Amino acid sequence: MTCLSADVCVVGGGPAGSATAWALASAGADVVLLDRASFPRDKPCAEYLSPEASRILAAMSVLGEIEPHASLLSGMRVRSPRGEWLHGEFAGAHGFRGYSDQGIAVRRTILDAALLGAAGGAGARIVEGARVLDLERTDAGRVSGVRATAGAGSDLRVTARLVIGADGLRSVVARKAGVARRSRWPSRLALTGHYVGVTGLTSAGEMHVEPGGYFGLAPVGTVTNVAVVVPTSVGRTVAGRADRFLEDWIEQRPHLRERFTGARRAGPVRATGPFASRATKPWVPGVALVGDAADFYDPFTGEGIYAALRGAEILAPLALAALADARSEPTQMTAYRDARRREFAGKWAVERLVSIAISQPILMNRFTATLARRKDLADLLVGVCGDFVPPRELLRPGFLLPLLLGGRTAPA
Repeated sequence: MTCLSADVCVVGGGPAGSATAWALASAGADVVLLDRASFPRDKPCAEYLSPEASRILAAMSVLGEIEPHASLLSGMRVRSPRGEWLHGEFAGAHGFRGYSDQGIAVRRTILDAALLGAAGGAGARIVEGARVLDLERTDAGRVSGVRATAGAGSDLRVTARLVIGADGLRSVVARKAGVARRSRWPSRLALTGHYVGVTGLTSAGEMHVEPGGYFGLAPVGTVTNVAVVVPTSVGRTVAGRADRFLEDWIEQRPHLRERFTGARRAGPVRATGPFASRATKPWVPGVALVGDAADFYDPFTGEGIYAALRGAEILAPLALAALADARSEPTQMTAYRDARRREFAGKWAVERLVSIAISQPILMNRFTATLARRKDLADLLVGVCGDFVPPRELLRPGFLLPLLLGGRTAPA
């Protein structure tokens, strides 16, 4: 058995884990990061980063490394089940400005490798191919490390003063800590792939809402990211034939089929889900959760990678304070819980409202028609999805009344 010890053991080398490891190691903490994959590795993902994510990438000194391989997105176009389009831009006339006026679409093979490299460059010890099996605890029940397998099935034990679960939607850390929870609604899964030769693309990402789910398109470097999100009730239909399911979805819809004439798939179709997952709490003694391990809802608003990076940014200083004074851990981690709520509660509410709308074609048709006429409101909605417009702006009468009244203002 190989034994390692550290101040912090981060489980997961995606954006949440790498950003957390980078921040802690940069501040002088001894960090070991474990991931079951070997990098670079691909992952099912929309591969979209909101404009505000660029601020954190710049702080980590990886933005310049990523941008040459990325596509820049000016906003979002959404097609209703009836075929109408709304188009919102990040640089709208709403008076808000993010770190950037554009989002970024970049392959996860590139993004994750850059972030993991930043964590390693800051001093974190990276162990790839390490699958965590369980948490270790002291006699008093506090988590004190992890047990894993690494390499050719060899045992690995890492003792740490703090374990950070950044291991995604089906987090082993959250489950073993007893805080993992699955929600029954919305119950969806996603299939993602890459295509070459898709026509009709612009500088905006696209979402096509259909009665049976929704379909996304975005240029990502030299390929197009293609994703379909459907209810998990079709899971048996998808099992073992994800590629055929995605291609049938395109073929059965003329407005998509014509744009894929002559296009070819570049690589496998990957599935992930079901969605709607949130830990009952983001910490227990000796453990903190960040990124999708802490909560995951629905990819329509596309803020998952930003939420992972921002969650790491919130957690790191509080984790450092807890390391400096072990007695303060409950205070620091409670502050982390509260800070997460303040940061993300508005977006969680927006995600739920959007999820209701996209599951009801009549509502989606009505709202899209209104926002197609009111580009100022469409820009506001896209700005919220870009993580720089406060979600509360969507709850103001100036947004809700025109939406409910079909674009008209309330009578005097």
